[in-house]
Amino acid sequence: MPAGEVETSVTPVLSRPAIRYRTPREWIAARAQRLVSARARRSMPKILPWLVFALGAAAVLTLAANAARTDRLVFLSTQLRPIAEAQKMRNLILRNFSREVEFITEPPPGLKARLKAGSASDATAIDVIGALHGELQPLALLDVLVPLDDLAKTASDRGIPDTLLTLGKFGTAHQLYIPWMQAGYIMVANKDALPYLPPRAEIDALSYDQLAAWTETIQQKTGKRLLGFPAGSHGLMPRFFEGFLYPSFTGGVVRPFRGMEAEAMWTGFASLWKSVNPNTLSYDFMAQPLLSGEVWIGFDHIARVLNALRQKPDQFVAFPAPSGPRGRGYMPVLAGLAVPRTAHDMDGAMALIDYLSRLDTQLVTARSAGFFPTLEADLSTDPDRGLKMGSAALFKTQSARDALPALPPIGLGERDAEFDKVFMDTFHLIVLRNHNPRVVLDQKAEVLRRLMAEVGAPCWEPDPPGAGACHVQ
Repeated sequence: MPAGEVETSVTPVLSRPAIRYRTPREWIAARAQRLVSARARRSMPKILPWLVFALGAAAVLTLAANAARTDRLVFLSTQLRPIAEAQKMRNLILRNFSREVEFITEPPPGLKARLKAGSASDATAIDVIGALHGELQPLALLDVLVPLDDLAKTASDRGIPDTLLTLGKFGTAHQLYIPWMQAGYIMVANKDALPYLPPRAEIDALSYDQLAAWTETIQQKTGKRLLGFPAGSHGLMPRFFEGFLYPSFTGGVVRPFRGMEAEAMWTGFASLWKSVNPNTLSYDFMAQPLLSGEVWIGFDHIARVLNALRQKPDQFVAFPAPSGPRGRGYMPVLAGLAVPRTAHDMDGAMALIDYLSRLDTQLVTARSAGFFPTLEADLSTDPDRGLKMGSAALFKTQSARDALPALPPIGLGERDAEFDKVFMDTFHLIVLRNHNPRVVLDQKAEVLRRLMAEVGAPCWEPDPPGAGACHVQ
């Protein structure tokens, strides 16, 4: 039930269903009306004092609610929804802010509906929105977000990379959200693997060719296949294809899906797979295979390898994913802070965003909630060495000279899983079953083209924007 609403049930008469009222005023007015109707002919003189009292009480309740509303800000977030995380947000992250904040969580599908429910003059109005990039984009298209250009300059001065700030503009001239917190995907390697690096290879600037040479050498010297990916049924392998491999080799995801570059990419990845641990198809999280030594080099979401870095920080190194001919593709998991045009307190909303984008606040967020700062953070003295290693790998990825951000799928709604399935099916047929890449790509391109046309989703970065649905070339 939305905040500020009251649920009241009236005992049924003649099997009528219970009636629900949104506010105390509605319930009192309805009660008075029924009393007047029932007793109007015989006891109107007794009802009038009750009616006056009821309406007066409703007015007092409304004034009290509005007075309380002016003293607090309402912060609606699709992130940090689990109870434990939400409590950390309320009790730790927001503790030093100068104003009272009501932190409300909402699953992504209810975001637009929740915003429509309140207006600037309503006690339910939202002042600040916290959500992922892809969740904020539909709001930007509806023109319901306030430009935050002044806050963007402050954020840039504090060290938030231009690549992240650019994402917050959604292709417009104005900053529509401020990067708040982030996660992402990184590579982790056991230090036992480092002696086998190719000559002149830099761990923080590897190419896919160098990764292939590295893992092939390890296999030759140890007799083991020690590269691993999260390719299990609950792993995040689709994001590797969509955010890393495809952008690095083709410069896009949807448009170049079946092109010549994609064909060469799949051929090369099938060759790399010969150095991948056979158990990788059962890996959902890479931390345990890394800790056990079953895998020496692994790729995964940072949250799924963080335990390995925390438990054995002296045994591992964390570094960016490799680069390809088109750049170092990577998929940012970026949450932003935005202000709706219907915000009750614009100045308070700006102050809250400024507070949440400060370094000290972002460090508290990282330590308590596991989301990393969006600005460059010196964690050299932080006691959590695993957190420091993961944060450094993310920052190196974003600030690489060949960095190529590739956003998670946008605009697919409930059919997001179908999009992932296209890439996983392609992988299974070409890499695991040794089917002809050209034949498979032509077949799956038709599936992808049909899906994009049916949902009408426009292209997202790094595919170039265009009118209508994003089409496979």
